Amino acid sequence: MDPRLKAQFTDKGIRFLLCSFVELAGTPKAKLVPVTHLEDTARDGAGFAGFAAGDVNQGPHDTDICSVPDFGGLAVLPWKKDIAWVPGNLHVNGRPWPFCPRTTLCRHVDALAQRGLTLNIGVEPEFMILAKDGEQVRPWDTLDTLSKPCYDLRALHRNLDLITTVVGAMQELGWQPYAADHEDANCQFEINWTYSDALTTADRHVFFKWMVKTLAEQRGLFATFMPKPFQHLTGNGSHFHLSLASAATGENVFAGEEDPLGLSQTARWFLGGVLHHARGLAAIVAPTVNSYKRLVRRATRSGATWAPVYVTYGASNRTQMIRVPGPGRIEVRVVDGAANPYLTPAALLAAGLDGIDRQLDPGPPNTANLYEASEEYLVSRKIDFLPATLAEALDAFAEDSVLRGALGEEYAAYYLAVKRREWNAYHESVSAWETDRYLLHC
Repeated sequence: MDPRLKAQFTDKGIRFLLCSFVELAGTPKAKLVPVTHLEDTARDGAGFAGFAAGDVNQGPHDTDICSVPDFGGLAVLPWKKDIAWVPGNLHVNGRPWPFCPRTTLCRHVDALAQRGLTLNIGVEPEFMILAKDGEQVRPWDTLDTLSKPCYDLRALHRNLDLITTVVGAMQELGWQPYAADHEDANCQFEINWTYSDALTTADRHVFFKWMVKTLAEQRGLFATFMPKPFQHLTGNGSHFHLSLASAATGENVFAGEEDPLGLSQTARWFLGGVLHHARGLAAIVAPTVNSYKRLVRRATRSGATWAPVYVTYGASNRTQMIRVPGPGRIEVRVVDGAANPYLTPAALLAAGLDGIDRQLDPGPPNTANLYEASEEYLVSRKIDFLPATLAEALDAFAEDSVLRGALGEEYAAYYLAVKRREWNAYHESVSAWETDRYLLHC
């Protein structure tokens, strides 16, 4: 073990490590390890009974999984500075575990490096701050009632304690946050920070979601990144901004000066790949039953869902699945708050590289307001729909060999099995809507 690392812990007064990993759904798990056992943990990892740790494809009879820490992603807790969180990759019997989301992304990052490229990602996670009235959950701020609350100064001001605490923590961590705002739903917010390479952004995305929830709980509230918590309000997206750069020079290979949208030919092929695989990608980037309550064209109270429905791209047009907000990058708007921060970039990268390798043309951009587009317009442009349900998305993913390969065939089969169980459990449940509608009429 590098003695400089141990000295760093001593110098910073770090007494404990939260050795962490995420399972299939992206839920973080952790063990608290005293730094007196730093060398053992660095070498062997922190052990977990996999069957008890979520969806990692283990039974109660299996050997422990071990989260081997990657200290490059270490983050000292700004609110408790003697504790540091560190992400890890799962191993079993000393070997990488193929059902580890972070290992999946690392494999793709390493393969991309062999091409001399780096994937850069910026992420825009939306979340809501909620409270409980007995068993009822509601937006916490009872004064936040505007039908169009986006960017409302008064509502933002009432939440400054939490939001500035989160932004200050991000500054302390060196993430360079540059904006925070009240979003389109009541008590919905978004905080933006500077993009980085795919693995760094994924680690920060995991930590960010946990940090926001933790700091909200300290104030007697709770935060959710659930895609669609309330039928009448805009859902929580998590838009991904993507670009490829030269690993040697850092030059943005998506930038194209001669192109009307500022995209290179490489970027257009990458874009074509993401569009080509869009229906299967939905199973990864919109991974829950609830995700598809967000992906609808019907307007919410504010007047728009701000979520895509069709497999399209365009310039600064927020009705598209993919927006080109400026030269040299694309914004994938179908990703939501339930998406796994590691599996999502892995799948998007695989789709994009397939587009580059096959030189897939994305076709002309769309300029229309697709929330108001007629059936004739959609047919004339041959515009395809995104899946309407998780079941439909899973079927598309199962038929997509590129995306199955992105996870690895073993992991893809396990992912499908877990998510089909989720769909079946939902489909077999009886909701209040059904009893209200049918109980007295049948």
